[in-house]
Amino acid sequence: MKKAILATLATALLLTACGSGDDGPAALRVGTLSDAPPNIYLENGNYTGFDNELLKAIAAKQNLRLEFSATEFSSLLGQVANGQFDLASSAIAQTEERKKNVDFTAPYNYEVMSIQAKEGSPVTDENSLAGKRVAVIQATVGDKWLTTTVPAAQAVRFPDYAAALTALKTGSVDAYILDLTIAEKNVTENPDAKLKVVKPFTTDVPHGFAVRKGNTELLGKLNEGLKQVIADGTWTRLHQQFLPTAPAAPEFQAS
Repeated sequence: MKKAILATLATALLLTACGSGDDGPAALRVGTLSDAPPNIYLENGNYTGFDNELLKAIAAKQNLRLEFSATEFSSLLGQVANGQFDLASSAIAQTEERKKNVDFTAPYNYEVMSIQAKEGSPVTDENSLAGKRVAVIQATVGDKWLTTTVPAAQAVRFPDYAAALTALKTGSVDAYILDLTIAEKNVTENPDAKLKVVKPFTTDVPHGFAVRKGNTELLGKLNEGLKQVIADGTWTRLHQQFLPTAPAAPEFQAS
Protein backbone atom coordinates (compact mmCIF):
# COMPACT_ATOMS: atom_id res chain seq x y z
CA MET A 1 0.00 0.00 0.00
CA LYS A 2 2.79 2.37 0.97
CA LYS A 3 4.60 1.59 -2.29
CA ALA A 4 1.45 2.34 -4.28
CA ILE A 5 1.02 5.68 -2.54
CA LEU A 6 4.66 6.58 -3.18
CA ALA A 7 4.34 5.60 -6.82
CA THR A 8 1.24 7.75 -7.19
CA LEU A 9 3.00 10.74 -5.60
CA ALA A 10 6.02 10.29 -7.84
CA THR A 11 3.81 10.23 -10.93
CA ALA A 12 2.00 13.38 -9.78
CA LEU A 13 5.29 15.17 -9.16
CA LEU A 14 6.57 14.12 -12.56
CA LEU A 15 3.46 15.45 -14.29
CA THR A 16 3.69 18.69 -12.34
CA ALA A 17 7.33 19.10 -13.30
CA CYS A 18 6.55 18.44 -16.95
CA GLY A 19 3.75 21.00 -16.89
CA SER A 20 5.66 23.71 -15.02
CA GLY A 21 7.57 24.76 -18.11
CA ASP A 22 4.44 24.96 -20.27
CA ASP A 23 3.28 28.57 -19.95
CA GLY A 24 1.46 28.64 -23.27
CA PRO A 25 2.54 30.79 -26.22
CA ALA A 26 5.55 33.06 -25.84
CA ALA A 27 4.69 36.67 -25.02
CA LEU A 28 4.59 39.06 -27.97
CA ARG A 29 6.83 42.08 -27.46
CA VAL A 30 4.71 45.21 -27.91
CA GLY A 31 6.31 48.61 -28.46
CA THR A 32 4.18 51.51 -27.24
CA LEU A 33 4.42 54.95 -25.62
CA SER A 34 4.14 55.92 -21.97
CA ASP A 35 3.03 59.54 -22.30
CA ALA A 36 0.23 59.91 -24.87
CA PRO A 37 -3.14 59.61 -23.09
CA PRO A 38 -5.88 58.70 -23.73
CA ASN A 39 -4.62 56.40 -26.49
CA ILE A 40 -1.39 55.01 -25.08
CA TYR A 41 0.09 55.70 -21.67
CA LEU A 42 1.53 54.22 -18.49
CA GLU A 43 -0.58 54.33 -15.32
CA ASN A 44 0.38 52.64 -12.05
CA GLY A 45 2.79 50.37 -13.90
CA ASN A 46 0.14 49.35 -16.44
CA TYR A 47 0.30 50.23 -20.14
CA THR A 48 -3.23 51.30 -20.90
CA GLY A 49 -5.29 53.67 -23.07
CA PHE A 50 -7.70 52.99 -25.90
CA ASP A 51 -5.19 51.38 -28.27
CA ASN A 52 -3.49 49.20 -25.66
CA GLU A 53 -6.75 48.04 -24.05
CA LEU A 54 -8.13 47.24 -27.50
CA LEU A 55 -5.00 45.22 -28.26
CA LYS A 56 -5.36 43.37 -24.94
CA ALA A 57 -8.96 42.48 -25.82
CA ILE A 58 -7.88 41.24 -29.26
CA ALA A 59 -5.12 39.16 -27.67
CA ALA A 60 -7.56 37.59 -25.22
CA LYS A 61 -9.79 36.50 -28.11
CA GLN A 62 -6.85 34.91 -29.93
CA ASN A 63 -5.01 33.41 -26.93
CA LEU A 64 -2.02 35.73 -27.39
CA ARG A 65 0.22 36.92 -24.55
CA LEU A 66 1.53 40.49 -24.57
CA GLU A 67 4.56 42.14 -23.01
CA PHE A 68 4.59 45.94 -23.30
CA SER A 69 7.64 48.22 -23.39
CA ALA A 70 7.88 51.98 -23.88
CA THR A 71 9.94 53.63 -26.59
CA GLU A 72 9.97 56.87 -28.62
CA PHE A 73 7.59 57.13 -31.53
CA SER A 74 10.31 58.23 -33.94
CA SER A 75 12.08 54.87 -33.54
CA LEU A 76 9.07 52.60 -32.95
CA LEU A 77 8.41 51.35 -36.48
CA GLY A 78 12.10 50.77 -37.11
CA GLN A 79 12.20 48.62 -33.99
CA VAL A 80 9.31 46.55 -35.33
CA ALA A 81 11.00 46.22 -38.72
CA ASN A 82 14.27 44.99 -37.18
CA GLY A 83 12.57 42.52 -34.84
CA GLN A 84 13.10 44.29 -31.53
CA PHE A 85 9.31 44.36 -31.14
CA ASP A 86 6.76 41.94 -32.57
CA LEU A 87 4.18 44.66 -32.98
CA ALA A 88 3.54 48.33 -32.27
CA SER A 89 0.56 49.93 -30.54
CA SER A 90 0.59 53.70 -30.72
CA ALA A 91 -2.38 55.17 -32.65
CA ILE A 92 -0.19 54.72 -35.73
CA ALA A 93 -1.50 56.31 -38.91
CA GLN A 94 -1.22 53.98 -41.89
CA THR A 95 0.64 56.12 -44.41
CA GLU A 96 2.01 54.84 -47.71
CA GLU A 97 5.55 55.66 -46.57
CA ARG A 98 5.19 53.55 -43.41
CA LYS A 99 3.71 50.64 -45.34
CA LYS A 100 7.04 50.29 -47.12
CA ASN A 101 8.69 49.21 -43.87
CA VAL A 102 5.99 47.41 -41.84
CA ASP A 103 2.64 45.71 -42.37
CA PHE A 104 -0.54 46.99 -40.73
CA THR A 105 -3.66 45.34 -39.40
CA ALA A 106 -7.05 46.30 -40.68
CA PRO A 107 -8.01 49.82 -39.51
CA TYR A 108 -9.37 50.18 -35.99
CA ASN A 109 -9.81 53.97 -35.89
CA TYR A 110 -9.09 57.19 -37.83
CA GLU A 111 -6.73 60.08 -37.22
CA VAL A 112 -8.35 63.19 -35.69
CA MET A 113 -5.84 66.01 -35.37
CA SER A 114 -5.83 69.50 -33.84
CA ILE A 115 -3.93 72.76 -33.56
CA GLN A 116 -3.22 73.67 -29.94
CA ALA A 117 -2.01 77.02 -28.58
CA LYS A 118 -2.18 79.12 -25.43
CA GLU A 119 -5.11 81.41 -24.66
CA GLY A 120 -4.57 84.84 -26.20
CA SER A 121 -2.34 83.43 -28.94
CA PRO A 122 -2.62 84.96 -32.42
CA VAL A 123 -2.83 81.42 -33.79
CA THR A 124 -6.43 80.77 -34.81
CA ASP A 125 -6.12 78.23 -37.65
CA GLU A 126 -3.62 76.83 -40.13
CA ASN A 127 -3.40 80.14 -41.99
CA SER A 128 -1.97 81.86 -38.91
CA LEU A 129 0.83 79.31 -38.46
CA ALA A 130 3.05 80.84 -41.17
CA GLY A 131 6.25 82.17 -39.65
CA LYS A 132 5.48 80.59 -36.28
CA ARG A 133 7.47 77.96 -34.37
CA VAL A 134 5.19 74.93 -34.28
CA ALA A 135 5.78 71.76 -32.25
CA VAL A 136 5.23 68.37 -33.88
CA ILE A 137 6.14 64.83 -32.88
CA GLN A 138 8.84 63.68 -35.26
CA ALA A 139 7.70 61.39 -38.10
CA THR A 140 3.97 61.59 -37.25
CA VAL A 141 1.00 62.60 -39.39
CA GLY A 142 1.10 65.98 -37.63
CA ASP A 143 4.69 66.47 -38.79
CA LYS A 144 3.78 65.69 -42.40
CA TRP A 145 0.58 67.75 -42.26
CA LEU A 146 2.42 70.85 -41.08
CA THR A 147 5.23 70.67 -43.61
CA THR A 148 2.84 70.09 -46.51
CA THR A 149 -0.04 72.35 -45.47
CA VAL A 150 1.92 75.27 -44.00
CA PRO A 151 5.45 75.12 -45.43
CA ALA A 152 6.06 78.69 -44.19
CA ALA A 153 5.79 77.49 -40.57
CA GLN A 154 8.91 76.47 -38.69
CA ALA A 155 8.45 72.84 -37.64
CA VAL A 156 10.08 72.13 -34.27
CA ARG A 157 10.35 68.36 -33.95
CA PHE A 158 10.23 66.49 -30.65
CA PRO A 159 10.74 62.78 -29.88
CA ASP A 160 7.76 62.54 -27.51
CA TYR A 161 4.55 64.27 -26.44
CA ALA A 162 5.77 65.38 -23.02
CA ALA A 163 8.69 67.36 -24.44
CA ALA A 164 6.47 69.08 -27.01
CA LEU A 165 3.91 70.00 -24.35
CA THR A 166 6.60 71.51 -22.15
CA ALA A 167 7.79 73.62 -25.08
CA LEU A 168 4.26 74.96 -25.62
CA LYS A 169 3.72 75.68 -21.93
CA THR A 170 7.01 77.56 -21.62
CA GLY A 171 6.44 79.53 -24.81
CA SER A 172 9.40 78.19 -26.78
CA VAL A 173 6.91 77.25 -29.51
CA ASP A 174 3.79 79.12 -30.61
CA ALA A 175 1.56 76.15 -31.37
CA TYR A 176 1.44 72.37 -31.32
CA ILE A 177 -0.01 69.91 -33.87
CA LEU A 178 -1.23 66.67 -32.27
CA ASP A 179 -4.10 64.21 -31.86
CA LEU A 180 -7.30 65.92 -30.71
CA THR A 181 -7.84 63.60 -27.74
CA ILE A 182 -4.34 64.25 -26.39
CA ALA A 183 -4.78 68.01 -26.93
CA GLU A 184 -8.05 67.98 -24.96
CA LYS A 185 -6.37 66.12 -22.13
CA ASN A 186 -3.56 68.68 -22.12
CA VAL A 187 -6.15 71.41 -21.53
CA THR A 188 -7.87 69.69 -18.60
CA GLU A 189 -4.69 68.46 -16.92
CA ASN A 190 -2.75 71.73 -17.21
CA PRO A 191 -5.21 74.49 -16.18
CA ASP A 192 -2.47 76.90 -15.13
CA ALA A 193 -0.93 76.76 -18.61
CA LYS A 194 -4.18 78.12 -20.15
CA LEU A 195 -4.07 75.96 -23.23
CA LYS A 196 -6.81 75.69 -25.83
CA VAL A 197 -7.66 73.65 -28.89
CA VAL A 198 -7.63 76.22 -31.66
CA LYS A 199 -8.96 73.99 -34.41
CA PRO A 200 -9.73 70.25 -34.68
CA PHE A 201 -9.76 68.48 -38.04
CA THR A 202 -10.61 64.93 -39.09
CA THR A 203 -8.54 62.95 -41.56
CA ASP A 204 -9.25 59.82 -43.57
CA VAL A 205 -5.98 58.24 -42.42
CA PRO A 206 -6.68 54.95 -40.59
CA HIS A 207 -4.90 53.72 -37.45
CA GLY A 208 -3.52 50.19 -37.30
CA PHE A 209 -1.26 47.96 -35.24
CA ALA A 210 2.08 47.45 -37.01
CA VAL A 211 3.92 44.13 -37.42
CA ARG A 212 7.12 43.09 -39.17
CA LYS A 213 6.68 42.74 -42.93
CA GLY A 214 5.73 39.23 -43.94
CA ASN A 215 4.45 38.16 -40.53
CA THR A 216 1.14 37.00 -42.00
CA GLU A 217 0.36 34.58 -39.17
CA LEU A 218 0.36 37.28 -36.50
CA LEU A 219 -1.40 39.72 -38.80
CA GLY A 220 -4.18 37.20 -39.44
CA LYS A 221 -4.71 36.57 -35.73
CA LEU A 222 -4.84 40.29 -34.93
CA ASN A 223 -7.32 40.95 -37.74
CA GLU A 224 -9.54 38.07 -36.66
CA GLY A 225 -9.44 39.26 -33.05
CA LEU A 226 -10.29 42.79 -34.18
CA LYS A 227 -13.40 41.50 -35.93
CA GLN A 228 -14.42 39.73 -32.73
CA VAL A 229 -14.02 42.76 -30.44
CA ILE A 230 -15.96 44.93 -32.87
CA ALA A 231 -18.76 42.35 -33.13
CA ASP A 232 -19.18 41.90 -29.37
CA GLY A 233 -19.22 45.63 -28.61
CA THR A 234 -15.82 45.83 -26.92
CA TRP A 235 -14.57 48.43 -29.41
CA THR A 236 -17.54 50.69 -28.68
CA ARG A 237 -17.17 50.30 -24.91
CA LEU A 238 -13.47 51.18 -24.97
CA HIS A 239 -14.03 54.10 -27.34
CA GLN A 240 -16.66 55.55 -25.00
CA GLN A 241 -14.36 55.01 -22.03
CA PHE A 242 -11.22 56.60 -23.45
CA LEU A 243 -12.35 58.75 -26.41
CA PRO A 244 -15.85 60.01 -25.55
CA THR A 245 -15.59 63.27 -27.55
CA ALA A 246 -14.01 61.79 -30.67
CA PRO A 247 -16.16 60.71 -33.62
CA ALA A 248 -16.75 56.95 -33.83
CA ALA A 249 -16.81 55.56 -37.37
CA PRO A 250 -19.85 53.29 -37.94
CA GLU A 251 -17.78 50.38 -39.30
CA PHE A 252 -16.23 49.87 -35.86
CA GLN A 253 -19.51 49.62 -33.98
CA ALA A 254 -21.37 46.37 -33.34
CA SER A 255 -24.20 45.80 -35.80
